[in-house]
Amino acid sequence: MAPIPLQRDTVQRPGTPRAGHAHGPRLASRTSLPGIPLAPSAARRFVRAALAEWTGLGVPAAVGFSDRLADDAVTVTNELVTNAVVHAGTTVDLVLRLEEEGGDEPSAALVLEVTDHHPARPVSGDEPGPGPGPGPGPDGAVAGELPDPAEYGRGLQLVATLADSWGITYRTGLKTVWARLPVDDWSAPHAPPDGEALRRGLRAAEILAPAARRTERDDAVWDSRGAPAFLAEASDLLAGQLDEDLVAAIAGQLLVPRLADWCAIWLEGEGGGPAAEPRLARVWHSDETGTEPLRTALEREPLRFPAGVGSGPVSVPVPWPAPPADEAPQPGARDGSALAFRITAGGRALGTVLVGREGVTQVPEAVASLIEDFVRRLGLAVGAARAYTRQATISRILQRGLLPSKVAEIPGVTSALVYEPSDDGVVGGDFYDIFPCPGDRWCFVLGDVQGSGPEAAVVTGLARPWLRLLSREGFGVGEVLDRLNRLLLDDAMEAAEAAALMVAAAGGRQLHDGTQSRFLSLLYGEVVPLPDGGVRCTVASAGHPLPLLLRPDGSVRPAAEPQVLLGVVEDVAYESQVFDLAPGDTLLCVTDGVTERRSGPLMFDDGDGLARVLAGCAGLPAEATAERIRRAVHEFAEQPPDDDVALLVLHAD
Repeated sequence: MAPIPLQRDTVQRPGTPRAGHAHGPRLASRTSLPGIPLAPSAARRFVRAALAEWTGLGVPAAVGFSDRLADDAVTVTNELVTNAVVHAGTTVDLVLRLEEEGGDEPSAALVLEVTDHHPARPVSGDEPGPGPGPGPGPDGAVAGELPDPAEYGRGLQLVATLADSWGITYRTGLKTVWARLPVDDWSAPHAPPDGEALRRGLRAAEILAPAARRTERDDAVWDSRGAPAFLAEASDLLAGQLDEDLVAAIAGQLLVPRLADWCAIWLEGEGGGPAAEPRLARVWHSDETGTEPLRTALEREPLRFPAGVGSGPVSVPVPWPAPPADEAPQPGARDGSALAFRITAGGRALGTVLVGREGVTQVPEAVASLIEDFVRRLGLAVGAARAYTRQATISRILQRGLLPSKVAEIPGVTSALVYEPSDDGVVGGDFYDIFPCPGDRWCFVLGDVQGSGPEAAVVTGLARPWLRLLSREGFGVGEVLDRLNRLLLDDAMEAAEAAALMVAAAGGRQLHDGTQSRFLSLLYGEVVPLPDGGVRCTVASAGHPLPLLLRPDGSVRPAAEPQVLLGVVEDVAYESQVFDLAPGDTLLCVTDGVTERRSGPLMFDDGDGLARVLAGCAGLPAEATAERIRRAVHEFAEQPPDDDVALLVLHAD
């Protein structure tokens, strides 16, 4: 694939003066790139060429163009353009600006803007929003907090590390990610003496010009200080990544071009059979035009690791096999040396890393030893990611078993449900159900188990089937809660006895097995259609936020009385309340993730906040009411909810 031809438009604009500040010139270079894999390399060449051009123009701030600034600008550009190409797939507009500001403390900065034409897509999985760092950015976008890298990946974490501020600006049909990098070593808007300016300008032009890729590498940097620094950086970037493919991608970028010209990473599947066969997870080349030929060569002749080999380096043939007679030679093929390393963790083989250097007969021993240490850390990261994936898969399977696959439709009633667990990978928490019963009855449930995780899942797994069984046996609403309460207390007693036996077996040592008190709040109701329209509701609330009844005139009142939690008190008789849900009436049931949603010291339901929002839903259908409540809960605070959010709306037709 041929390199992308660059079209650069350089514009010099005067700054807009402000009181107390004397602005210097603002230089800007811009280009557009197609959304293809070669766009990042073209963007890097564009940035280096623009910096070299500004140096040649004698711009005062160009005296501060250091090696580090150039490398940072190229790295940030590469990450942002890669994000745009991979996640948006549209044409990418790239703008590089140099901004100077005079005054008592003159300063200069490079501002990079990468714009794609798919504004509906977030950046690399991130929620739309600004990035970290002080100060406002282009078009008034202000920097904020960086998303958790364990959840959102490495691309923008790297941008945030190199830039003093970054952010995301949305316009109609466009999304722009910008980053600001301060120019180093520039303390005054005056040019140095002519000779010094010429010397620094020529040196900068030599460093920044888009010259051919340099293949020489200084291995002396991996001394007693360089190697530990590299391994510390690698450990920090790999730690906490929860996806093994992302771990492999980060590993490739760390190895190339620092330690190798190219690398390939295979990951072995778990279990037996075809699923356990190694798969080529990542191929990375310092020259993008060599990536696909390398991948083709590796797929044509996969790496065969010798049996019985440990984690140390193994010299293997360079994977550039001779092409068939009817094919052209592989582009970019060069002689060189390659080493393979086993990826292991806990004594288990997880995959293989293959690294290569071009134009050498042997990888230096110090570099091979450093890569071996790096692969050990890679193995720990892959093992941790797999453990998380297994746990998340188990949790999702359990969650599907704890919640109904679908809810029943009640004649004469439209229902709407919102269920948003605070942690999508952890079972337990809130649960719901709507199911038919004999005698032309329909029952609905909204519950909230104390705690979270497996212990809460145990309670949910007991409560929901017990409720269905008791309801279908013909017990009334209050009686159902009475019997469920006794069942929970009996189960808690059995759990306590089992824990005591474990303590005795351990020689009297107290063991903490995560056992919690098994109690829950529950809203349980029964609906019977009426001959003249509407339904008759019988409800009982056990330690749960009270259901609210909305009339068509906008009036709101509680539809139940508060009672004690289930699983706490043995001798209690639960009572129920009966009312009619006439056509146009709405019943709202929520968990405490709604009522206790916090914004600083305030809660969502302070001063009957939930009732006020519900009153504004008069005349709305069930789905619209549920969405309005859900949106109000999310908009109550800037941070996302830290508790499960569940609500059920029943609207009489």
